[in-house]
Amino acid sequence: MELTIILISAAVIVLLCVFFYYCPFFLWISARVSGVKISLMQLVLMRIRQVPASVIVRALIEAHKAGLSDVTRDDLEAHYLAGGNPERVVHALVSAAKANIPLGFKMATAIDLAGRDVFQAVQMSVNPKVIDTPPVTAVAKDGIQLIAKARVTVRANIRQLVGGAGEDTVLARVGEGIVSSIGSSASHKQVLENPDSISKLVLSKGLDSGTAFEILSIDIADIDIGKNIGAVLQIDQANADKNIAQAKAEERRAMAIAREQEMKALAQEARAKVIEAETELPKAMAQAFLNGNLGIMDYYRLKNVEADTHMRSSLAEDNPLQSPEK
Repeated sequence: MELTIILISAAVIVLLCVFFYYCPFFLWISARVSGVKISLMQLVLMRIRQVPASVIVRALIEAHKAGLSDVTRDDLEAHYLAGGNPERVVHALVSAAKANIPLGFKMATAIDLAGRDVFQAVQMSVNPKVIDTPPVTAVAKDGIQLIAKARVTVRANIRQLVGGAGEDTVLARVGEGIVSSIGSSASHKQVLENPDSISKLVLSKGLDSGTAFEILSIDIADIDIGKNIGAVLQIDQANADKNIAQAKAEERRAMAIAREQEMKALAQEARAKVIEAETELPKAMAQAFLNGNLGIMDYYRLKNVEADTHMRSSLAEDNPLQSPEK
């Protein structure tokens, strides 16, 4: 008997748990007390469709208390099934309504489904965000390098959140504008004296077009002086010219050495020919004796001429200032 009572009690408890899970009675009472018109059957169907009824009901209660009449249960369910966050969308709509920011339910859900935090975007529209740019290096016309840091104050542009560029694009455009402004300055002293000229020039270019933000101000936080790029370039050019001159000098030296070697080779070749001719001379003289073209007296006269010529050469070498005839 006691076992039967225990089994019946357990079955009743299980049935009650299943009933209250698929039929959130207390959640329905909370919605009705808050003024949200929703039937108990609709909550049961949410459970069957695997839609968290508590999330939808809390969003409906918040929207009803804030006076948002365009938010319906079907829209919230459809947004959840599409992968969105209904509570975040309602939070954004309430914040936008309190801040008098024009934001409709369709726009809010589109922003949420696009992967952006619509509630954070509304907060950024109310409280602008300050973005610090990384150090931007630029060179003025006088060759002095400047390193600038800027602070960009932006607020979210609700209409451009879907399809608009993000913070990286804004920072890239601001850096490009700073480089262009410093590069167009005649001297780095002008930039140091009037840093606000950079902000005015960059801000006037409309860098926030096509982005999800609206640039409110660009403030130059710090400017440091870097290298003298003009002097560095001149030194590099001088070193390059020196290397080119050294290369040309080495080329001329190599050509001179090659020419000298060539002349030595020609001289050796000429000397070899002279030696060869001298070796042929006795043969020619012997042949002349045999043919009767050269006599003994002619031979002695030739030797006397050679000896006289040798003596004159020796005298000229001993006394180069005196002529051999004197």
